[in-house]
Amino acid sequence: MKPLAWMAWTWQTGAFFIFIALCLITMFFWEIIKPGGGPRSGILRLDTTRGDRLFISLLGSAYIHIAWLGLTNLPLWWGSVLAAVFALSVFTWV
Repeated sequence: MKPLAWMAWTWQTGAFFIFIALCLITMFFWEIIKPGGGPRSGILRLDTTRGDRLFISLLGSAYIHIAWLGLTNLPLWWGSVLAAVFALSVFTWV
């Protein structure tokens, strides 16, 4: 019996939720190791904390993937690369 079969999940769905959990755990330990993470004003002139930037990058990545699936016939891996670049940009400049 497959471990995720009881919910009809694919391994990709399980990997997605594991990734989200790892992001939250990483943010938790980042805050313990380097507390503060105070608001920072970026290119959009929004005051954002690390958690805000994580949320913006996850939400934006979801929209990138949905648009990629709806507008192109190219493999989704390219959309994932674009989403990773977007997330790095958010953490750098937003």
